[in-house]
Amino acid sequence: MLTVPPQLAPEFETLSKEIDALLKTHGRGRDALIPVLQDLRERHNEISDLAMQIVGDRLRVPAVEVQGVATFYSFLGTDATGQHVIHLCRTLSCDMAGAKSIAKTLSKELGIKFGETTEDGQFTLKWSNCIGMCDQAPAALVNREAVGNLTPERVKEIIAGLRAKDAKK
Repeated sequence: MLTVPPQLAPEFETLSKEIDALLKTHGRGRDALIPVLQDLRERHNEISDLAMQIVGDRLRVPAVEVQGVATFYSFLGTDATGQHVIHLCRTLSCDMAGAKSIAKTLSKELGIKFGETTEDGQFTLKWSNCIGMCDQAPAALVNREAVGNLTPERVKEIIAGLRAKDAKK
């Protein structure tokens, strides 16, 4: 059982309950590690050190192994991200199909560079080494949804659609 400093007790309680609920859904085997981390990433837009400690404790996996898994997979990661994460593929096929113009459009539309998050916390731009859509290059993952045959105009439509969806909330 983990021992936490008093100042982390409220966060520990909340995260523990949430992680225990996720483990009821995904099970308590090692194979639950990635699905639990995915759910935490989706809910909090990050995977905190404390969350990794709790997951490791509950699954009886060393916390360093949990961190290794979280940092190995680019779609997990531990850093805080925006509500919407766009991973643009930077493989040779996407590059040859115009990924550079897509990257410029994304940066211009959002006012950020790759690896950054907008000030309002809504969008994060990231590179991806491959998303498996070479036949539909240039391609990206927009909130874990694959989108291919991108054009600058289509990128503008996607961003406008996400902003409109957020405005309705």
